[in-house]
Amino acid sequence: MAKKAVCIMSGGMDSTLCAALAKQEGYEIIGLHFDYNQRTMMREKRAFDEICEFFGINKKLSLNVDFISQIGGNSLTDTTMQIQKTGLSSEIPNTYVPFRNGIFISIAAALAEKEGADAIYIGVVEEDSSGYPDCSKKFIKGVNEAINLGTSDNFNVKILTPLVSLTKSQIVAKSLEVGSPLELTWSCYENEDEACGLCDSCRLRLHGFELAGVKDRIKYKD
Repeated sequence: MAKKAVCIMSGGMDSTLCAALAKQEGYEIIGLHFDYNQRTMMREKRAFDEICEFFGINKKLSLNVDFISQIGGNSLTDTTMQIQKTGLSSEIPNTYVPFRNGIFISIAAALAEKEGADAIYIGVVEEDSSGYPDCSKKFIKGVNEAINLGTSDNFNVKILTPLVSLTKSQIVAKSLEVGSPLELTWSCYENEDEACGLCDSCRLRLHGFELAGVKDRIKYKD
Protein backbone atom coordinates (compact mmCIF):
# COMPACT_ATOMS: atom_id res chain seq x y z
CA MET A 1 0.00 0.00 0.00
CA ALA A 2 1.15 3.52 -0.81
CA LYS A 3 2.14 5.65 2.13
CA LYS A 4 -0.25 8.55 2.71
CA ALA A 5 0.21 12.14 3.86
CA VAL A 6 -2.35 14.78 4.76
CA CYS A 7 -1.18 18.09 3.31
CA ILE A 8 -2.67 21.23 4.84
CA MET A 9 -2.99 23.45 1.77
CA SER A 10 -3.99 27.09 2.00
CA GLY A 11 -3.36 27.87 -1.65
CA GLY A 12 -0.19 29.78 -0.75
CA MET A 13 3.31 29.13 -2.02
CA ASP A 14 4.61 27.55 1.22
CA SER A 15 1.96 24.85 1.55
CA THR A 16 2.11 24.24 -2.20
CA LEU A 17 5.84 23.57 -1.99
CA CYS A 18 5.13 21.15 0.88
CA ALA A 19 2.72 19.26 -1.38
CA ALA A 20 5.38 19.13 -4.12
CA LEU A 21 7.92 17.76 -1.64
CA ALA A 22 5.44 15.20 -0.30
CA LYS A 23 4.79 13.98 -3.83
CA GLN A 24 8.55 13.83 -4.45
CA GLU A 25 8.85 11.64 -1.35
CA GLY A 26 6.35 9.19 -2.80
CA TYR A 27 3.34 10.00 -0.61
CA GLU A 28 -0.23 9.65 -1.77
CA ILE A 29 -1.49 13.13 -0.91
CA ILE A 30 -4.76 13.93 0.80
CA GLY A 31 -5.31 17.67 0.30
CA LEU A 32 -6.91 19.54 3.21
CA HIS A 33 -8.14 23.12 2.90
CA PHE A 34 -10.00 25.38 5.33
CA ASP A 35 -12.58 28.12 4.75
CA TYR A 36 -12.98 30.38 7.76
CA ASN A 37 -14.56 33.51 6.27
CA GLN A 38 -11.17 35.07 5.64
CA ARG A 39 -11.14 38.06 3.29
CA THR A 40 -9.67 36.13 0.36
CA MET A 41 -11.52 32.87 1.02
CA MET A 42 -12.84 32.38 -2.51
CA ARG A 43 -9.48 33.14 -4.14
CA GLU A 44 -7.64 30.78 -1.79
CA LYS A 45 -10.18 28.02 -2.51
CA ARG A 46 -9.67 28.52 -6.25
CA ALA A 47 -5.90 28.27 -5.78
CA PHE A 48 -6.33 25.07 -3.74
CA ASP A 49 -8.47 23.46 -6.44
CA GLU A 50 -6.10 24.45 -9.24
CA ILE A 51 -3.04 23.24 -7.33
CA CYS A 52 -4.69 19.90 -6.55
CA GLU A 53 -5.48 19.51 -10.25
CA PHE A 54 -1.87 20.39 -11.14
CA PHE A 55 -0.49 17.70 -8.81
CA GLY A 56 -3.17 15.14 -9.65
CA ILE A 57 -4.47 15.09 -6.07
CA ASN A 58 -7.73 13.16 -6.32
CA LYS A 59 -8.55 12.94 -2.63
CA LYS A 60 -9.16 16.41 -1.24
CA LEU A 61 -11.31 17.95 1.44
CA SER A 62 -12.32 21.58 1.91
CA LEU A 63 -13.84 22.21 5.34
CA ASN A 64 -15.95 25.08 6.63
CA VAL A 65 -14.47 26.18 9.96
CA ASP A 66 -16.18 29.56 10.16
CA PHE A 67 -16.25 29.37 13.95
CA ILE A 68 -12.75 30.84 13.67
CA SER A 69 -14.25 34.07 12.34
CA GLN A 70 -16.83 34.02 15.15
CA ILE A 71 -13.98 33.97 17.66
CA GLY A 72 -12.42 36.91 15.81
CA GLY A 73 -9.53 38.95 17.13
CA ASN A 74 -7.75 39.28 13.80
CA SER A 75 -7.91 41.42 10.68
CA LEU A 76 -8.26 38.49 8.27
CA THR A 77 -11.80 37.74 9.41
CA ASP A 78 -12.82 41.03 11.04
CA THR A 79 -13.35 43.60 8.29
CA THR A 80 -13.74 46.38 10.86
CA MET A 81 -10.01 46.02 11.51
CA GLN A 82 -7.42 47.44 9.13
CA ILE A 83 -4.84 44.98 7.86
CA GLN A 84 -1.47 46.27 9.01
CA LYS A 85 0.75 47.54 6.20
CA THR A 86 3.60 48.92 8.24
CA GLY A 87 6.29 46.71 6.75
CA LEU A 88 8.16 43.82 8.25
CA SER A 89 8.82 44.14 11.99
CA SER A 90 9.45 42.08 15.10
CA GLU A 91 5.88 42.56 16.38
CA ILE A 92 3.17 40.01 15.67
CA PRO A 93 0.80 41.68 13.15
CA ASN A 94 -2.98 41.76 13.59
CA THR A 95 -3.26 39.20 10.77
CA TYR A 96 -2.34 36.54 13.34
CA VAL A 97 -5.40 34.29 13.77
CA PRO A 98 -5.28 32.94 17.34
CA PHE A 99 -4.11 29.31 17.40
CA ARG A 100 -5.11 28.80 13.76
CA ASN A 101 -2.41 26.23 13.05
CA GLY A 102 -3.28 24.38 16.25
CA ILE A 103 -6.87 24.08 15.06
CA PHE A 104 -5.84 23.06 11.54
CA ILE A 105 -3.35 20.46 12.75
CA SER A 106 -5.89 18.94 15.16
CA ILE A 107 -8.37 18.45 12.33
CA ALA A 108 -5.60 17.14 10.06
CA ALA A 109 -4.70 14.61 12.75
CA ALA A 110 -8.28 13.32 12.88
CA LEU A 111 -8.29 12.96 9.10
CA ALA A 112 -4.87 11.28 9.14
CA GLU A 113 -6.04 8.74 11.72
CA LYS A 114 -9.18 7.97 9.72
CA GLU A 115 -7.21 7.62 6.45
CA GLY A 116 -4.29 5.70 7.96
CA ALA A 117 -1.81 8.41 6.97
CA ASP A 118 1.57 8.48 8.64
CA ALA A 119 2.49 12.09 7.93
CA ILE A 120 0.99 15.58 8.08
CA TYR A 121 2.68 18.26 6.01
CA ILE A 122 2.29 21.92 6.97
CA GLY A 123 4.14 24.87 5.45
CA VAL A 124 5.06 26.73 8.62
CA VAL A 125 8.06 29.05 8.39
CA GLU A 126 9.78 30.24 11.55
CA GLU A 127 13.01 31.85 10.36
CA ASP A 128 11.67 34.36 7.82
CA SER A 129 8.03 34.99 8.64
CA SER A 130 5.52 37.23 10.42
CA GLY A 131 6.49 35.76 13.79
CA TYR A 132 3.26 33.85 14.44
CA PRO A 133 3.73 31.75 17.62
CA ASP A 134 2.01 28.68 16.12
CA CYS A 135 4.69 28.44 13.40
CA SER A 136 7.59 27.59 15.71
CA LYS A 137 9.53 24.32 15.83
CA LYS A 138 8.82 24.11 19.55
CA PHE A 139 5.07 24.36 19.02
CA ILE A 140 5.04 21.76 16.25
CA LYS A 141 7.04 19.33 18.38
CA GLY A 142 4.66 19.77 21.32
CA VAL A 143 1.46 19.39 19.30
CA ASN A 144 2.89 16.31 17.53
CA GLU A 145 3.51 14.66 20.91
CA ALA A 146 0.00 15.54 22.07
CA ILE A 147 -1.59 14.07 18.92
CA ASN A 148 0.18 10.76 19.33
CA LEU A 149 -0.84 10.64 22.99
CA GLY A 150 -4.46 11.37 22.14
CA THR A 151 -5.00 8.91 19.29
CA SER A 152 -5.28 5.14 19.09
CA ASP A 153 -2.31 2.93 19.98
CA ASN A 154 -1.96 1.59 16.44
CA PHE A 155 -1.73 5.09 14.96
CA ASN A 156 1.39 7.22 14.93
CA VAL A 157 1.83 10.32 12.82
CA LYS A 158 4.71 12.70 12.25
CA ILE A 159 4.19 16.37 11.44
CA LEU A 160 6.63 17.33 8.70
CA THR A 161 7.69 20.96 8.34
CA PRO A 162 10.32 21.00 5.57
CA LEU A 163 10.26 24.80 5.23
CA VAL A 164 10.42 25.80 8.88
CA SER A 165 14.06 26.95 8.76
CA LEU A 166 14.08 28.35 5.22
CA THR A 167 14.00 31.96 4.10
CA LYS A 168 11.38 33.13 1.62
CA SER A 169 14.02 33.40 -1.10
CA GLN A 170 15.05 29.81 -0.45
CA ILE A 171 11.39 28.78 -0.68
CA VAL A 172 11.10 30.51 -4.06
CA ALA A 173 14.29 28.84 -5.28
CA LYS A 174 13.20 25.41 -4.01
CA SER A 175 9.77 25.84 -5.62
CA LEU A 176 11.43 26.48 -8.98
CA GLU A 177 13.79 23.55 -8.47
CA VAL A 178 11.04 20.98 -7.86
CA GLY A 179 8.46 22.45 -10.25
CA SER A 180 6.01 23.79 -7.68
CA PRO A 181 3.46 26.01 -9.52
CA LEU A 182 4.14 29.42 -7.99
CA GLU A 183 1.92 31.10 -10.58
CA LEU A 184 -1.13 29.24 -9.23
CA THR A 185 -0.55 30.24 -5.61
CA TRP A 186 -2.15 33.14 -3.72
CA SER A 187 -0.64 34.94 -0.74
CA CYS A 188 -2.46 38.28 -0.47
CA TYR A 189 -4.50 38.82 2.69
CA GLU A 190 -6.68 41.59 1.29
CA ASN A 191 -7.58 41.29 -2.41
CA GLU A 192 -8.99 38.51 -4.56
CA ASP A 193 -8.44 40.00 -8.02
CA GLU A 194 -4.96 41.55 -7.93
CA ALA A 195 -2.63 41.06 -4.95
CA CYS A 196 -2.35 44.29 -2.94
CA GLY A 197 1.46 44.18 -2.72
CA LEU A 198 1.36 45.94 0.65
CA CYS A 199 0.07 43.50 3.28
CA ASP A 200 2.52 41.53 5.40
CA SER A 201 2.08 38.38 3.33
CA CYS A 202 2.58 40.17 0.00
CA ARG A 203 5.68 41.93 1.33
CA LEU A 204 7.22 38.65 2.50
CA ARG A 205 6.44 37.03 -0.84
CA LEU A 206 7.79 39.90 -2.94
CA HIS A 207 10.91 40.14 -0.78
CA GLY A 208 11.53 36.44 -1.34
CA PHE A 209 11.21 36.75 -5.11
CA GLU A 210 13.46 39.82 -5.14
CA LEU A 211 16.24 38.11 -3.18
CA ALA A 212 15.91 35.01 -5.36
CA GLY A 213 16.32 37.20 -8.45
CA VAL A 214 13.06 35.96 -9.97
CA LYS A 215 9.96 37.84 -11.13
CA ASP A 216 6.66 36.87 -9.53
CA ARG A 217 4.16 36.00 -12.25
CA ILE A 218 0.99 36.93 -10.36
CA LYS A 219 -0.51 40.42 -10.77
CA TYR A 220 -0.08 43.11 -8.13
CA LYS A 221 -2.10 46.27 -7.66
CA ASP A 222 0.81 48.11 -6.01
